[in-house]
Amino acid sequence: MDLLRGVNIYLVGMMGAGKTTVGRILARELKYRFFDTDELIVRVANQSIAEIFDREGEEAFRELETKVLNELCAYQNSVVATGGGIVARSTNWGYLHYGIVVWLDVPVDELCDRLRSDSTRPLLREGDINSKLQSLFNERKRFYNQADVRVCISGGERPQEVARRAIEEIKKVIKSETSPELN
Repeated sequence: MDLLRGVNIYLVGMMGAGKTTVGRILARELKYRFFDTDELIVRVANQSIAEIFDREGEEAFRELETKVLNELCAYQNSVVATGGGIVARSTNWGYLHYGIVVWLDVPVDELCDRLRSDSTRPLLREGDINSKLQSLFNERKRFYNQADVRVCISGGERPQEVARRAIEEIKKVIKSETSPELN
């Protein structure tokens, strides 16, 4: 997609939305590199995200997340899957706006189904998963709404289809930004 001219794509959304899976497909389709901020944090810290939360706390994790995002925005031709909470820091929006921000919007009920047996998510360890996810979504929705593109995902939709729809929505945004204004 030559319209992108090397501009990065940043995928945002709740945990379990499919940012990594869809991001890999998008990168392949666009002939871009793929990065996952969570994977890079694990590599840099040499410990799992759960270990970072346990040993150093969420704030330390968020600091690493911001540092990784800062490094990534210097690149071009990249699709970046971000952590679900990256949008909550205004500093991160300064970095995200170096590219096109795509919100993968999955209903909370669907996220619950996807994450019910996932024990690796520090923010889901305690309490009812449904109410915890709903609470996180309520806190973050206003930030997700700042994305350039929103892709609403229904249950059972294949990642390839989500990636295809994301590309179509990105094209619309680019075309509207590059079209001359008619007076």
